[in-house]
Amino acid sequence: MIRAIRGATVAENTAKSIKQNAGELLKRIFEANRLDTGQIISILFTCTKDLNAAYPAAAAREMGIVNASLMCAQEMDVAGSLTGCIRVQVLAEMDCGQGEVRHVYLKEAAALRPDLSE
Repeated sequence: MIRAIRGATVAENTAKSIKQNAGELLKRIFEANRLDTGQIISILFTCTKDLNAAYPAAAAREMGIVNASLMCAQEMDVAGSLTGCIRVQVLAEMDCGQGEVRHVYLKEAAALRPDLSE
């Protein structure tokens, strides 16, 4: 079955920070959901408008996710929203119900979904 996994983190507007934080977010999602790269169908990344130094999808490619579709887009610019934010939606083949999926929100992005954050 195909499941959607959500997550978010924050980064500074440098290529190193964007890749490092996107990579950490994916790593934590993979660990929490016991995923391997072969289960990934696609990953959609969005960034707030202040993050433009690198594509967060570069972190996924560096992790060996080479057969899945990756897309990066700019997040809606909502007044007063969290800045420096990278959001992700991972579509993966998983043998569990949607309610068993573990979403991951790191750093200040945990405030986006306190009900799902540790």
